[in-house]
Amino acid sequence: MKQTIQEVLGNNPYPGRGILIGQVGDCAVTAYFIMGRSESSRNRIFAVSEDGIVTKAYAPGEMENPSLLLYAPVRKLGDTLIVTNGDQTDTVYDGMEQGGSFAWALRKREYEPDAPHYTPRISGVLQFQGGAFSYTLSILKRGEGDVCLRNFFEYEAAVPGVGHLIHTYQGDGNPLPSFSGEPKTIALEGDIDTMTKTLWETLNQDNKVSLFVQYVNLTSGNTETRIMNKREGK
Repeated sequence: MKQTIQEVLGNNPYPGRGILIGQVGDCAVTAYFIMGRSESSRNRIFAVSEDGIVTKAYAPGEMENPSLLLYAPVRKLGDTLIVTNGDQTDTVYDGMEQGGSFAWALRKREYEPDAPHYTPRISGVLQFQGGAFSYTLSILKRGEGDVCLRNFFEYEAAVPGVGHLIHTYQGDGNPLPSFSGEPKTIALEGDIDTMTKTLWETLNQDNKVSLFVQYVNLTSGNTETRIMNKREGK
């Protein structure tokens, strides 16, 4: 059953980091958001890079534990777009550049070592071909006995008006409860500005940090990108 963005995120004060992939009309949609509770987590912005985006410290002197906070969430490799919530973006990029698969690359990684939360690593990949695209979402999370549970969700063909959302946490808590179940099926509509506004206004006002939204026209290949950074007042 499809749900709206507001139904899935509107009553969740802390979904953490999230990836949304789907299609609106003839456009592939990718969105990635980050939230934060600590000052270091909130001291971040998204910035455009050569092949995607990076997270940067808004005030570098106030950043602690940058190894889990600063990374490249989005990178483009040929006809493939990679989006993740950590430095596994580079692991996937390097693995696929060498001819390996998305899943093969991620088997080298596991959940984050940030006890007691053990934040899941969530990742997504869009593969474009001939005016269409397929996509896969993944979550690597901690199971009993510190075993890494590796889940992959493959969508062989995108469907207009449908997206899938995965995020790191079920909600707020201490420790933070990891996401469970399958990615949420989301009803998608509207142009990039409408989508950006809906996502940004739905995320919890106190905890949201940054948002990236990208539309790729499947016919023309034209790409539009929007970035929202709370620390920059936009």
